[in-house]
Amino acid sequence: MHQEGLRANFLSFSGRAKILHTTWFAFFVTFLVWFGHAPLLLAIQESMGLSDQQIKTLLILNVALTIPARIVTGMLVDVYGPRKTYAVMLVATAGLCFFFATAQTFEILALARFLMGFVGAGFVIGIRLISEWYPAKQLGLAEGIYKGMGNVGSAVAAVSLPTIAVMFGGDDGWRYATALTGVIALIYSGIYYMSVTDTPVGSTYFKPNKIGGLEVTSKRDFYLCLLMNIPMFGAMAVLTWKVVQLGLLTGFAANIIYVVLIGIYLFQASQLYKVNKEIFVKPVEAVLQYNFKQVAILSVAYAVTFGSELAVVSMLPLFFKETFMIPIALAGMLGACFAVTDVLSCPSGGFISDKFGRKKSLVILLGGASVGFFAMSMINSEWPIALAVIVMMTCSFFLGAAAGCVFAMVPLIKRRLTGQIAGMVGAYGNIGAVLFLTVFSFVTPDVFFLTIAGGIAFATVCSMLLDEPSGTLAEIMPDGTVQLIEVH
Repeated sequence: MHQEGLRANFLSFSGRAKILHTTWFAFFVTFLVWFGHAPLLLAIQESMGLSDQQIKTLLILNVALTIPARIVTGMLVDVYGPRKTYAVMLVATAGLCFFFATAQTFEILALARFLMGFVGAGFVIGIRLISEWYPAKQLGLAEGIYKGMGNVGSAVAAVSLPTIAVMFGGDDGWRYATALTGVIALIYSGIYYMSVTDTPVGSTYFKPNKIGGLEVTSKRDFYLCLLMNIPMFGAMAVLTWKVVQLGLLTGFAANIIYVVLIGIYLFQASQLYKVNKEIFVKPVEAVLQYNFKQVAILSVAYAVTFGSELAVVSMLPLFFKETFMIPIALAGMLGACFAVTDVLSCPSGGFISDKFGRKKSLVILLGGASVGFFAMSMINSEWPIALAVIVMMTCSFFLGAAAGCVFAMVPLIKRRLTGQIAGMVGAYGNIGAVLFLTVFSFVTPDVFFLTIAGGIAFATVCSMLLDEPSGTLAEIMPDGTVQLIEVH
């Protein structure tokens, strides 16, 4: 009996490990494709004769659709399961990649890049799948590994794709390099579909009672959810405004987009009410309630962590070049160190959260990131460059670890809504990036770093209001009975 128990434990571990590694690689592939255009922009510009403004537009369009896409993807994964959703996402990723690689005009290139923003939503899918396979005491580390290793896709794209483009040679080398990432996504979609299951054998995959909007369990939470949706549309309005500033969209067209965004928000609000109208008639049983405050605070925390990371990574190479007067190649390598630490920091943050508590870990790590950015605001040409790099990487570690803490807590709010909750929290990461990059366009780097430090300090205070997950989560079984799920 003892040997059989050991064998069962080994197989269980082996199955979880397989799920983790196959899923982080799926995330890796989507980021490889999503960020694959950035290191090829110079080649694309020369090949198609694009202006600097058109290149800037491609960069903006690449993140525009990701915000609503993460919300939609969260809904899909909760309803259809991670296995099917990720496989379809990878097929769509490949198709959009081929579309971009074959574009012959700037308009088609821009449309392809805009649609490619949907690829950035793949991250949400794995959050739900990992939470189905790992117990709560190991969940933070597992989600951290998933997030950290998946993010490496952008770094691998930066290192490998320019070299691959040169190997193919000619003006179309970038097209072959881009298409190659699409081939990888297409092949891996089949591998992934055949390799994973949504839950371990014997486990129930809980689905939302209704689709069309996030379920909440109190009237107060309904209004808070409506409020939390506003910044998503605000960020898309800011992106539209930035395209207008580049002279590639008329004011009239922008006004139409603003009106459409308002219309979509009102439609979304009506859908949210349709899904949750029962709570205005009859209160939800206490055992089945969850506190949307948790979602709101974690969204803010992810906005200032992942959002600032995206913003800082894009400006660090130029910052190092201009501050220390070093070659751009070296400045690029130093700047890339900020993102590379994700491989260590995200799993570390998840492990710390598992070991020392979700709330306390998040508050401390956010506080460390805030201090780190305050220190970065003081970097100048008189600093030894080695000290500047140490300060930068220390700050990056706290930042990535805090982001890992966020997604160690997301799956412990409401199991059957994990995809949608992860979608909202993930969308706020992009909202934060839009906000910080907009600030950067108006201020100097030191003020930019101070602004981020202030934003993280605010999130730190908000995180003190979190409720530490404890006890059990209650879910309704298909037969109508209530099942209590241990979260420790």
